[in-house]
Amino acid sequence: MEKMLQEKFLSGWKKYFAASELPIAFFYTDDPGTVERAKPARGHRCLICELARVRQGMSLAFDREALACGGARRYAGFDSAMAPNFKYFLSCGIPGVMAGERYKKNPELVIRAQKEMKQLKFSGKTIVFKRWDDLGVADEPAAVIFFANADVLCGLFTLANYDETEANGVIAPFAAGCGSIIHYPFLENESSRPRAVLGMFDPSARPCVKGDTLTFAVPMKKFRRMVADMDESFLITPTWKRIRKRIESVS
Repeated sequence: MEKMLQEKFLSGWKKYFAASELPIAFFYTDDPGTVERAKPARGHRCLICELARVRQGMSLAFDREALACGGARRYAGFDSAMAPNFKYFLSCGIPGVMAGERYKKNPELVIRAQKEMKQLKFSGKTIVFKRWDDLGVADEPAAVIFFANADVLCGLFTLANYDETEANGVIAPFAAGCGSIIHYPFLENESSRPRAVLGMFDPSARPCVKGDTLTFAVPMKKFRRMVADMDESFLITPTWKRIRKRIESVS
């Protein structure tokens, strides 16, 4: 991570978004170095809940065994297998056996959706999460993840579309909470026109965040452009100054 980019963003963030929560970033590595390794999973734990510590400034590294949720392992690229009866779990359930989450209308839709989803494959690696101000010069983040309220999201959304001709510079794919901050932004980084990803619409993950919070994950190729555009965009206008004042009042 270039120190100049890191500091430029920190300066612009404070200037235009007051004391709003800093974003976190993730990257893959074979050696997380001194970063604390998350302990092997015991029982089910949602990755979004565990990232609360990273949002507070504690860097964490996860390998496959540390991810307690099968969905997190798939979305992070450590596993492609689905749990038995997953198609029923995500849809209507099985009477007397399991209650379905009813996020899809029927099991057939689940099967088709899984077949269409591109898989990430990172067997043997670890995924490291750090808050933006904790990134080191040797770190190469794949994406930057904001946990934000509506006013902050308004600024990020508009900035993401600032240099776009098409109206969909931001996408909101159906995914688990971890899928919207890892899987899809990572894939967008491989695109010639990377888009930001709006997320945290997963009802199962929402208890891990405040009621007014969504996520906004930006692939690094896109994020660099957003940072470069901050000082010439709408952020310098009286319109944004009024919104910034409201952001400041609740930060």
